[in-house]
Amino acid sequence: MNGRWQALLLCGSIAAAIFASFGYLGMDLGALARGDGPAQMADYIQSFFPPDTSMPWLTRIGWGLLETLAISAIGTLLAVGAGALLSLLAAGRLGAVSRMLSRLVLNALRSVPELVWAALMVLAAGLGPFAGTLAIALHTTGVLGRLFAEALENSPEQPARALQDSGAGATAAFFYGTLPNVLPQWLAYSLYRWENNIRMAAVLGFVGAGGLGQMLYVTLSLFQQAQAITVILAMLVLVLVVDALSAWLRARLA
Repeated sequence: MNGRWQALLLCGSIAAAIFASFGYLGMDLGALARGDGPAQMADYIQSFFPPDTSMPWLTRIGWGLLETLAISAIGTLLAVGAGALLSLLAAGRLGAVSRMLSRLVLNALRSVPELVWAALMVLAAGLGPFAGTLAIALHTTGVLGRLFAEALENSPEQPARALQDSGAGATAAFFYGTLPNVLPQWLAYSLYRWENNIRMAAVLGFVGAGGLGQMLYVTLSLFQQAQAITVILAMLVLVLVVDALSAWLRARLA
């Protein structure tokens, strides 16, 4: 079978899987365009405008924005520290047993989504930003720990070995021979995860973890669409600004 027939077979299989999924889930997209569906959607979208730009509401959004930034920043910093420590074990620096156990822990941490961690932390620590911070820190520790460990495994061993041959201890050889090689990668990974965590911190509020997400959940629950669209626009501006800042910093590091 040539490549063209293989491509056609693959596309046909994907299309069949998509149609089978719609049928299994009972989704009728055509209903959106029938009857008064379009008019109801237009009315709902129109209810979001104009946005509420009153000074008291903008002030509350400003505090919510700062809370979202704080949740993401503290959660990421905690994850950087914990991920760096676990990456030393996951890279096999202290033996095969610790490598296996640390990788198991990292896999368990990152296999649970942030929203699930947030729901668990809300039950454990109560509503508010503390639960969101813990949720981001736990999941991001699993992600960064694995990335940091891979960077350590791929780093050249010659600088550290040369220092040890010169009489330096294992700790000094790591800090002066290995860490300078992996530190730019570690910083780039951390900035990228912080960028992602800001988006996630804006969503974790839907399970009571504070920040802009909680404000959005409350306004939508109370059918305050004019206030909700202002929160959405604030979230969009925050993500765009942080994306640009993170990309600039990562380019400077590279």
